Amino acid sequence: MKNKSLFFVAVTAIIALSSCNMLGKNKNKKDGALPNDGQLHGVSPAKGWTLPKPPGMVYIPPGTFHMGPSDEDINSSYTARNKQVSISGFWMDATEITNNEYRQFTNWVRDSIAAKQMGFIKQGTDGNEYIDWTKATTIKWNDKATLEKIDVLIFTPDNRIFNKKEIDPSKIVYHSETFDYKEAAKRENAGVQRSKFIVKKDIPAYPDSLCWVRDFAYSYNEPMAKKYYSHPAFGNYPVVGVTWKQASAFSEWRTHYLNAYLDSKGRATEADFRLPTEAEWEYAARGGRSQSSYPWGGPYLRNKKGCLLANFKPGRGNYPEDGGFYTVRADAYWPNDFGLYNMSGNVAEWTSSLYYEGGYSFQHDMNPDIRWNAKDTDLPRMKRKVIRGGSWKDVGYFLQTSTRNYEYQDTSKSYIGFRCVIDLPPAMSKHGK
Repeated sequence: MKNKSLFFVAVTAIIALSSCNMLGKNKNKKDGALPNDGQLHGVSPAKGWTLPKPPGMVYIPPGTFHMGPSDEDINSSYTARNKQVSISGFWMDATEITNNEYRQFTNWVRDSIAAKQMGFIKQGTDGNEYIDWTKATTIKWNDKATLEKIDVLIFTPDNRIFNKKEIDPSKIVYHSETFDYKEAAKRENAGVQRSKFIVKKDIPAYPDSLCWVRDFAYSYNEPMAKKYYSHPAFGNYPVVGVTWKQASAFSEWRTHYLNAYLDSKGRATEADFRLPTEAEWEYAARGGRSQSSYPWGGPYLRNKKGCLLANFKPGRGNYPEDGGFYTVRADAYWPNDFGLYNMSGNVAEWTSSLYYEGGYSFQHDMNPDIRWNAKDTDLPRMKRKVIRGGSWKDVGYFLQTSTRNYEYQDTSKSYIGFRCVIDLPPAMSKHGK
């Protein structure tokens, strides 16, 4: 009788779940004009929704984990007290953003500035002027006539070597426009004009290759400064020399780049690409292993064969022992259980979160985050952003998934990169069903 009762409960549960699924189906099977029958049918915000899996990204399912140290706090800093938090699902780049991927951004900025100089502009249906990308993508950069028209982007004669005309990286500037939701959401700002919360900035887009020399005194790193970003051999290596502001600008551009395409096809636009919060980063790095010290699970930096599992500074400084002297390919080593590569080592990664020593004490347990949109006039401590994961030049402690560190948002380093996340539903079939 007991087994029959259990069977009856199971069948009842299945029927109930089936009923819930039936109720959850979209009543509007076809997009288009609503029937004029005086009844409620609902109105979709767009004709339809269809977006394939974002290239190079993996889905991180929602879940709960213990954020903070999984091992002893050897520094006794008490800046990361263990607490249980819940994270909603999101998509994350499987690898750090590479030189090739970031170059698509800098080339787009370069081409857009050059197109304006050359008059490649067309009138939009809304009355605004837009870049004619059919012409902008055909610019011949080695053509003498072209270089004369885009003189604003070229090094001035006194800055040229052997009088060679080259693009001045400092002229590759991205115009950023963002909306400050945190400030707009304050009760005292209710009814305030939207323009008060729009932040406009011009951000230099090109990576700072000189950081390879600046970061290490009395060390010969000029070959990396000369070739790391420009040579095809490093195309699939993580981009470095990028400030937090530049990483945020890249995410903003990536959003506009996707949504401009969706707009052109009459499709619904999508959520913003952005830097992960500190909590999202740690949750993703753990790969579902809530109490493990490293993304691969075990408490050791080597596997049972003695092979190192990440790119860092082994021992007292045997840099090449792990297979890379500086950085390695962004997809090197084994991914964690979520399919993410190099969440420990290779390059440390920017997050969107402000670094505050006691932040864990007051953050919410649902998608915790602490953010501050620092101005140039703010104190330096307000410009500290959390970086995670450790890098090729760090010792093993910084590779732990719970180890916190920071860098200033306007600083570029040869060992800090980033990856993006985007908030999209896990199943992206036609019409979002």
